[in-house]
Amino acid sequence: MAADTTLIILGASGDLTSRLLLPALGQLLSREPKRSVRLHGAGVEDWTDEHWREVVRKAFQTMDADSAFAAVSDTTYSQADITKADDLQKLLDDAEGRPALYFAVPPAVTEKACLALSDVTIPEGTVLALEKPFGTDEASAHTLNTQLATLVPEDQVFRIDHFLGRSTVLNLLGTRFANRIIESVWSADDIASIRIDFPEALGLEGRAGYYDAAGALVDMIQSHLLQVMAFVTMEPPASLDQLDLRDATSAVLRATHVKDDDPVTNSRRARYTAGDVGDRHFPSYVDEPGVDASRGTETLAEMTVEVRTARWQGVPILLRSGKALGAGDPAVTVAFKPVRHLPVGFVGESEPSEMVFSLGPDTISLGLNINGADDPLDLERVNLSTHLGEGALKAYGEVLSGILDGDAMLAVRGDAAEQCWRIVQPVIDAWRKNEVPLDEYPAGTAGPSSWND
Repeated sequence: MAADTTLIILGASGDLTSRLLLPALGQLLSREPKRSVRLHGAGVEDWTDEHWREVVRKAFQTMDADSAFAAVSDTTYSQADITKADDLQKLLDDAEGRPALYFAVPPAVTEKACLALSDVTIPEGTVLALEKPFGTDEASAHTLNTQLATLVPEDQVFRIDHFLGRSTVLNLLGTRFANRIIESVWSADDIASIRIDFPEALGLEGRAGYYDAAGALVDMIQSHLLQVMAFVTMEPPASLDQLDLRDATSAVLRATHVKDDDPVTNSRRARYTAGDVGDRHFPSYVDEPGVDASRGTETLAEMTVEVRTARWQGVPILLRSGKALGAGDPAVTVAFKPVRHLPVGFVGESEPSEMVFSLGPDTISLGLNINGADDPLDLERVNLSTHLGEGALKAYGEVLSGILDGDAMLAVRGDAAEQCWRIVQPVIDAWRKNEVPLDEYPAGTAGPSSWND
């Protein structure tokens, strides 16, 4: 029986495929064994079908998904140059059911492949799945989107942001919209500030070729954190289907700007020097293999934005991410305003409440001030928290599920990709002019000592 979908992984011999895509596919198929999918790999390496199958088998084993291998045991591999129309045509012609092309290759290769697809007969329903970044600025993102629009309809383009498949990010939606006690205070009337922080203990991990040209701002804030921010701040959609949800996130991104239109005051950057993160020693970033020190690439970036709508006017939203950091957990922190009036006589803890969505380990917590056990007028702080678990599927499993189902709910729409570049461009420009100093911090610390806040 022919498969419903043929998942064609372009760049099948690369690290992304073996480390993330194949384990996620194994987990998905082990949970949903009735899915009808054929798997085909294409890459520059001269692999045999047998070697490819062993790569797939080993990747599935990392997720204890050995039994799922039977669903794709006849998987095949092709050596192909995906920037050539003839090679792409053969891949599509050999597909069963609906083809889904997953571009697990560098962005420059993806762009060339999309140009080559102009000379290819593309079967109806074909899905194109693209990894970030989408272009290098707003203009190039628009050019890429224009090219994609000549190939397939927008709802068949999956711009992948695996952050949107994280269980905690999805739980933002349930917490916001399914609880009246939360929904009613989710605005500038009651919220003082929002912080979206993603510190990483990891360093370059062999990715200098990409990272040194991108830096923390483009690698994390321009894509992942702005998309998370859109989930936090969007207006309630009518439904969670791809049209309504993506309309809502795109609308809030269009309203987002650097705070006070001042990228110099509202952004900071730094890079790590030698130091230890746990039991790992890191050399200075400029001494890492493949790094060009003259680029001045940052490994820690911050920017503060604001959403210019009635719901969020005046609320600062801090976006922050960095590498080789030794403190802090990835989290979305929503800080509420103080109570309007605290009766005279209370003493002790009276700081405003905070709600924290931790992105690893996945938890939700709410900090409250309550009466102390010994003295009823002595307030103390307690945290109500719940562990969310890891979610039924890994983030890439959610992504692949959407691709196989043809549901683009968790994919980035073209206009949203362009807006993310527009939002960060003033900061990029200010940094290129050296209007914002490039500070330093020892690896394993929380950041530059001068960033006391």
